[in-house]
Amino acid sequence: MLSLLFALIDRWLVPPPLLGRCDWLTRTIYAHRGMHGEGAVENSPTAFARAIAAGLGIECDVQRSRDGQAIVFHDETLERLTAQTGELRDETAATLGTITLTGSTDTIPTLPHLLAQVGGTVPLLIEIKIARAGRVAPLCLAVRRALEGYAGPVAIMSFDPAVPSWFARYAPRVVRGLVMTEEGWRTLGASTRRHWALWRARPDFIAYDIDDLAGRFAQGQRRRGLPVLSWTIDTPQRAARVRELADAPIAEATGLTTLIGPAAR
Repeated sequence: MLSLLFALIDRWLVPPPLLGRCDWLTRTIYAHRGMHGEGAVENSPTAFARAIAAGLGIECDVQRSRDGQAIVFHDETLERLTAQTGELRDETAATLGTITLTGSTDTIPTLPHLLAQVGGTVPLLIEIKIARAGRVAPLCLAVRRALEGYAGPVAIMSFDPAVPSWFARYAPRVVRGLVMTEEGWRTLGASTRRHWALWRARPDFIAYDIDDLAGRFAQGQRRRGLPVLSWTIDTPQRAARVRELADAPIAEATGLTTLIGPAAR
């Protein structure tokens, strides 16, 4: 009975996107943080250039700098990917733009720089990273400002349901998604929490953890017409699974090369 009630509320609050709104979303393979690997750091201009050359969509991450700019970088801190230490949010965009990514000549790009590089040639997924207990609106505003006038296929997404909710209210033309995992959500009441997050977010699509993709929630949403992307496809086995259970993959490493085939490598 409860599952039926949840399904009814899903249909009422989160209907599938209107025809034509985000049809492009499921027609490509997305390179997770760009096509990174030897000679190309994740979320770097070189990794993005490789993805563009291969005709792949791009998935990237953005954080907010001290002066309110959207910065293309995955981590909250700098040490894993640069020779610097400290939190990214404590630095200005100008300073971050001078920091070299480890093992490359690339520096940390801003979202406007990435948009200029892509130029609408391939689809772009922007994952908005919100620190725990962090404010949602400032980074969402920075991303919305960056997207003004951009004509290419682009969508935002986040683990935080407040992000797609913000875009539904303040930038409804932007395609929006909810990133989801069931890790840590398998306790009593977890199903309710998943549906509540969906209702709050009101997304056009979901991006679901590959390890949980076969479960009732993800497949139920897909059956009723909500597009389902899946991450991170990083092995041939996961590539086989995503072909069967999702509408588009977000992939890297051997998962990506398996999906694109030898002709596109």
